[in-house]
Amino acid sequence: MSKTFEQFGLQPFILQALKKINFQQPTPIQQEIIPLIMAKKSVVGQSETGSGKTHAFLLPIINQLNAKQQTVQAVITTPSRELAYQIYEAARQILAFEPELVVHNYVGGTDKLRQIEKLNHRQPQLVIGTPGRILDLIKEQALDIHLVNSLVIDEADMTLDMGFLTDVDAIASAMPTDLQMMVFSATIPVKLQPFLKKYLATPRMVKLTEPTLLSPTIDNFLLSTKGKTRNQLIYQLLTLGEPYLALVFANTKERVNELTDYLRSQGLRVAKVHGDLPPRKRKQTMKAIQNLEYQYVVATDLAARGIDIQGVSLVINDELPKELEFFVHRVGRTGRNGLPGTAITLYGPDDDTKVVELEKLGIKFIPKVLQNGELKTTYQRNRRQHRRFKQQQLAPKMIGLVKKERRKKKPGYRKKIKQAIKTERQRQQKIERRRKP
Repeated sequence: MSKTFEQFGLQPFILQALKKINFQQPTPIQQEIIPLIMAKKSVVGQSETGSGKTHAFLLPIINQLNAKQQTVQAVITTPSRELAYQIYEAARQILAFEPELVVHNYVGGTDKLRQIEKLNHRQPQLVIGTPGRILDLIKEQALDIHLVNSLVIDEADMTLDMGFLTDVDAIASAMPTDLQMMVFSATIPVKLQPFLKKYLATPRMVKLTEPTLLSPTIDNFLLSTKGKTRNQLIYQLLTLGEPYLALVFANTKERVNELTDYLRSQGLRVAKVHGDLPPRKRKQTMKAIQNLEYQYVVATDLAARGIDIQGVSLVINDELPKELEFFVHRVGRTGRNGLPGTAITLYGPDDDTKVVELEKLGIKFIPKVLQNGELKTTYQRNRRQHRRFKQQQLAPKMIGLVKKERRKKKPGYRKKIKQAIKTERQRQQKIERRRKP
């Protein structure tokens, strides 16, 4: 029998808030994580984006806050400002029916002096923000964390990749030794292990993986550029139909700017999201996207992790991501909550190796070609390679071996020839693989 939120023993104001935002049933990770956090256990949770992870830690942490105690009791760190804003807004929704509990959001690019002034007047019970700004406020002796009970490190692998783990380490070391720590990450890289061992002696490990990497509601297409201009190709794909919301991923900020300028020059209303945008502009853009003021968004992988853009019906990969794990995060922006979605990945001659690696992970592509304004299913990507292999001539060494064996006509010579041919082909394949860059 499926659990309900009532069965967790959450406070009435939380249940009231969940009812208002139409949260009816906990997701699998919420069913696993919430009881552990409620039991004061430290947790390492590994789960993909879109699993309901945020509320898995947010609900029990808010449940533990003491409204009568005006001190910082819980801190949540995130590697990006957008994710911090998203968790902050989710927290405010849950706290809507409990005005005595205060949550503050601290991220870089905002007015630090004003934040210090407010902290001197009152400490919030819950802090959400980026590691750098939280640490700045601690060093300024404005943010008092000596009574903190719980620390959440969200998107820990991304925190590590972006170089923020040192700041998180400094924050954690300034907290009580009996701290309840919760670390959430899509992956647990080796370089994260020393940090986990330092602060989590016997954490409860919760690993939830989806039965398939991509939702079955996603049509996952592969489209060869074949020397075509990517800008024009993407414009054609975006205007084939009427996507509810289309998200185009590019690998660099420069490429995001270039593609956005081109699409705007073609008359499309396009928003762009990347790390170089000023904080105020990024916040305004994300709010406008959530309010459906844009039909098209061009972004770096910043938008693939953590940032929850609702209603994405089409994802286009301008290129395959440098880190292949981001492919799943990108494509996973569409086809959510059982709704249909389409993902189109552009690839060139140099991308075959990456495509093969993704296919080995179990990701299936449908090869497509754009003809007369229509996407049509086409032949297998590497058909020519297969044909060349079938037509491949035997090496001179092998021809000589075959002739020699035939002249001897000893018993079993056909079997020997077949084995020799097989061995020689394997040797040739190894040589070819070594030659490839």
